[in-house]
Amino acid sequence: MVTDTDTARHVVVIGNGMTGARFAEEVARRDPRGERLRVSVVGEETEPAYNRVLLPGVLAGRYAPEDIRLPVPETGAVSVRTGAAAVRLDTGRRRVRLDDGTALDYDELVLATGARAAFPPIPGLSAPDGAPEAGVTALRDLADCRRLAALARPGGPVVVLGGGVLGLEAARALTERGMRVSVVESAPWIMRRQIDQAAAQILARHYTRLGVAVHSWRVAARWIPGTGLELDDGRLLAGDALVVTAGVRANTELAQAAGIEVDRGVLVDDTLTTSDPRVHAIGDCAQHPGGGGGLVQPGWEQAAVLADRLTGTRLEARYTGARPVTRLKAEGIELTAMGDPEADDTAETVTVADPHGGRYAKLSVRAERVVGAVLLGLPESASAIAQLYDGDTPVPGDRLALLMGRAQPEAPAGQPGPAPLVCRCNAVSRDDMEAAWLDGARTRDAMARATRATTGCGGCIRDVDTLLSGWNGREPIAAT
Repeated sequence: MVTDTDTARHVVVIGNGMTGARFAEEVARRDPRGERLRVSVVGEETEPAYNRVLLPGVLAGRYAPEDIRLPVPETGAVSVRTGAAAVRLDTGRRRVRLDDGTALDYDELVLATGARAAFPPIPGLSAPDGAPEAGVTALRDLADCRRLAALARPGGPVVVLGGGVLGLEAARALTERGMRVSVVESAPWIMRRQIDQAAAQILARHYTRLGVAVHSWRVAARWIPGTGLELDDGRLLAGDALVVTAGVRANTELAQAAGIEVDRGVLVDDTLTTSDPRVHAIGDCAQHPGGGGGLVQPGWEQAAVLADRLTGTRLEARYTGARPVTRLKAEGIELTAMGDPEADDTAETVTVADPHGGRYAKLSVRAERVVGAVLLGLPESASAIAQLYDGDTPVPGDRLALLMGRAQPEAPAGQPGPAPLVCRCNAVSRDDMEAAWLDGARTRDAMARATRATTGCGGCIRDVDTLLSGWNGREPIAAT
């Protein structure tokens, strides 16, 4: 007897992280019976797939590891194998060798190998074999999270090397655990890629009030285990642990050894195909001309486009690049940034600074479209402006009112305006959530299962809880 899966093409996914797991889920949604594709996901970690973006929340104690696990498709056409690493790719035979001696043949291969922490060449950080020295850790996986939790004792000093989004989220999480935290950033200001200097100064004050010492425009000279981090100006920052959040490197070794073209990542086109027509790459390991590496939403957009194409659901699907929106997920701080934080003088820019109140807003507009924005302490404005940015729609005439949250996006004459997005990572609108609530999704977990809201960067959790509180007529319902 011939079954559906006997005739289905075999797709092997290397990487069971956020993007690889999402691709398998997207395929299952389009082909639930496995009539077209049979998917085998191979992951090096022994853990089930989980949301890496929420690791600072695990570190802070807001989540348990099981709270951040990603859904597994409920179909026999998707199999997941953990604790197995791909060691060799034979594109001629279309075969992947694993570290346990077994092999998988494929019709199509998807590289979702992600990226690893980049350790700067600073004395004391790494051993000759590349392993972290005593007291040093990254924050890329659950093993790192457990290592850091063991190193960091309440009341003790910890140094975070890198003042980007992950470094600042890690710093806030460590303060929630009762640590004394210092952040060291070599750029002139923290979050240099996402915000301007004026916003960074106000953000640094927020962190100072939380007990975090921010050292911008400083270079680390060496790590002294058991003592701390020495800076280029001779100062010594006490530290029982050093958390390195100074960037990542795409995992391209498997592709490169197979003769597939790589640069900083595995090179792909708009169809997410590599130089080998049977091999594709998505997520942090992929390098597309339009960017998207290091961000959740572009990786998931890539997973959806590739699922459309490989299942034959929408052969015209293309990934054309990222429109980055960054949200700092630090308890007690509301910061959203999008586009170019320092647009040139061809853009119309409106700025409002309130250092005393800890608020800052900057909006840059060109040809009546948002080209850049920074919103600190103004969540309502951030939601409205992100909606304009996402839709590439005209900005209301009163820019100042928009920054202050008093103007909403204008719909074309005779047309209803788009429903505001609650979960940008998964494109879940308020209307989508209300429909799910009417269908019985009364808790955050139920809403996540019905709509995927809260399963991305986690930045929408508070908004989801607020909506559920209003609809349920009582206090927000936590995940169960």
